[in-house]
Amino acid sequence: MYFHLRAVPPATLRDSATWLRRLFEDDWEAVRERVGRHREEVLEKDFLHYECLYAGTPPHHALEGPRAHVVLGGRPVPPPEPDDPPFLLLTVAQVAEVAGFLASADFDELWKGARATVLPVYGGAEAESEARAAFAATHRDLTAFYAQTAHYGDAVVKWLLR
Repeated sequence: MYFHLRAVPPATLRDSATWLRRLFEDDWEAVRERVGRHREEVLEKDFLHYECLYAGTPPHHALEGPRAHVVLGGRPVPPPEPDDPPFLLLTVAQVAEVAGFLASADFDELWKGARATVLPVYGGAEAESEARAAFAATHRDLTAFYAQTAHYGDAVVKWLLR
């Protein structure tokens, strides 16, 4: 499973499940090229751990605002097939808020908040250095993606691909 975040110019964005599905039908070479230009990001099956990094865990889970929009936030659009997950759409304004949040976020503070929840899944205290480095690298990638997307004034479409 891969969770894709894709920058889309707002003038081309359609509120159609069929159109949105076609948006994610590219081959992996095209996806890698967009990732390299910070026009798309791909989180693997551990995307929920990144949600924890940014939005927190209950009872301190952020339900609104830029923290909640980094990974799983956005307006849902029903998928073309009932068994598929919904698409999530972030507006240009929401993208700018997320970009601002990530640019000013202190990764050490984010890690401290998520550490107890995510570290056991990655091998515990013995593997903390490696796990923290992986999360820091993804944080840098997401920060660059949202900064570039905000710079171009684009929206973001998210979808979980199996």
